[in-house]
Amino acid sequence: MAQFDWENLLKEFSLKLIEYDIKECRDDITREPKLTPELRKSGWLGYPGATEQQIISAESRLGIKLPPSYREFLKISNGWRNSDWTEMKLWSTDELEQFSTRNQDWIDAWVPYTDERPTVPDHVYFAYGEEQDCINLRREYLQNALEISSDSDDGDILLLIPDVVFDDEELEAWHFGDKLPGANRYPSFYELMQKVVEQGSFID
Repeated sequence: MAQFDWENLLKEFSLKLIEYDIKECRDDITREPKLTPELRKSGWLGYPGATEQQIISAESRLGIKLPPSYREFLKISNGWRNSDWTEMKLWSTDELEQFSTRNQDWIDAWVPYTDERPTVPDHVYFAYGEEQDCINLRREYLQNALEISSDSDDGDILLLIPDVVFDDEELEAWHFGDKLPGANRYPSFYELMQKVVEQGSFID
């Protein structure tokens, strides 16, 4: 079973976001801080972790088995605050929802232009990292996608894709955005968050 070093990864992310909030307020004295002095001092932007029952209840409500790396994240922090330039935050178990529930119009704007399935062949689709082109997403997967974050307020959102399940039970994770345009895709939520922490914000 894969090991996820969530505590250290999220501590690093917390410190980067706190530093960003402090710097932005220092550079623009008219800017209101996004974080309270208590949060800045704490060095932690997470919440209390979800219980196993909260996770099971969310799975039952959504009709989906959450992937291992995301379940472990929720046990460390049930959701996530933010202080970067976006309005994005990670949902708690109570806030998780099918992407179509709140964003059917967004999905409709990305309806595949062909009836052929899959719309992108495997040898193109299952390319990650530098080999990947964000436009090569399978738009048909949006209808079943799980929304795990709020909208960034700039046309970005984070999704889990139940249509793509790997041998380790991980679901493909997307940073989906109109301006990309398309999706930066990762083999797991953990790998998506490693990229987020590396860049120091949800959206680079």
